[in-house]
Amino acid sequence: MDVLTDNFSLYGKGFLGTVELTVYASLLAMVLGFVMASFRVAPVGSLRVFGTVWVTILRNTPLTLLFFAVLLGLPRFGLVLPFNVFAVLALGCYTSAFICEVLRSGINTVPTGQGEAARSLGMTFAQTLGTIVLPQAFRSVIPPIGSTLIALAKNSAIAGAFSVTELLGTYKTLNELGYSIIWTFVWIAVGYLIITLTISALFHVMEKRWGVAR
Repeated sequence: MDVLTDNFSLYGKGFLGTVELTVYASLLAMVLGFVMASFRVAPVGSLRVFGTVWVTILRNTPLTLLFFAVLLGLPRFGLVLPFNVFAVLALGCYTSAFICEVLRSGINTVPTGQGEAARSLGMTFAQTLGTIVLPQAFRSVIPPIGSTLIALAKNSAIAGAFSVTELLGTYKTLNELGYSIIWTFVWIAVGYLIITLTISALFHVMEKRWGVAR
């Protein structure tokens, strides 16, 4: 217990760092995932190809390698930003590929007649997707989106290896101070558990309110 009480501010700083990474990367992943899912089902061939390439590359690239590419590669091209911003970009882009596929699977559950009826009323593709298809698709994909964002929260631990303040990285300082490595990781695990259970509870509420009735 001493490792927590004696270093509460250090744990708190790491905890808030992980929360910030999770929140900002989740927002980016949701936006990009929505855009790429729209591209994947668009009637324009070039957009479908772009969406497919985006998903294929990011889903099959190790996240650690993507961190190296973003945090160490982009500055070589003159793009210099704080490391936590680069970490958000890496996490958000990586997770967007999975969000895209989750949304696309939800879109595929919507009967094709819904879209045909909308088009017969003169609605454009964007109107059909935004007002008819996606609202119905979202109801069926709330649980898998929640699971994907929980994975994002845990994946944020990689950022600590790139000088980004987050929860797992606190073990380095505490280890140097001579604290028990076991209790150090126990309290780190508790911090991640708080974050993931919060996300799970949030999506459970959303599922009860907007999810498909079972």
